[in-house]
Amino acid sequence: MNTPVMRIAILGAESTGKSTLAAALAAHYHTTWVPEYLREFVETRQRTPRAEEQLLIATTQREREAESELRANRLLFCDTAPLMTAVYSEHYFGHPDSALATLAAQHDYAATIVTAPTTPWVADGLQRESDEVRQHVHARLIRKLHDAGIPHLLVDGDVQQRVMQTVRYLATKLPASETT
Repeated sequence: MNTPVMRIAILGAESTGKSTLAAALAAHYHTTWVPEYLREFVETRQRTPRAEEQLLIATTQREREAESELRANRLLFCDTAPLMTAVYSEHYFGHPDSALATLAAQHDYAATIVTAPTTPWVADGLQRESDEVRQHVHARLIRKLHDAGIPHLLVDGDVQQRVMQTVRYLATKLPASETT
């Protein structure tokens, strides 16, 4: 009997270590992780996305999660989720379109981890703007999670500290067989 894969959302503003944490957690649990599609989108097109492309970004991210579940070992760490795309849509375009808002509201992850914006901010070409924007987006994300009643863990410190905070949190949120 196959055990369903439990998806863990790793959310956070730009330059907060989401990808680094997702990779470290995947290594810790001997599983895989889903990179953020937005990064590929920006690198491939050499531009930031437009408002009408936000749903494409979120649905592609979800499709990649589904594909990655086939290779995952019990847990799948997802570097972002449609909720984060919706938060950025609000920040840059005033609001997400209705289809993106609906997809973001289906936040069906087994657990949600938020990376604190305390790591050094690093410019990364077209995808990153400033520490001021990072702080604003972080506050917006925390407000969204609170308003939606989505429990989450805010992780801080270096990568190893964040991994250990997440491991302890997952031990309380997931069945014991999934976190060992």
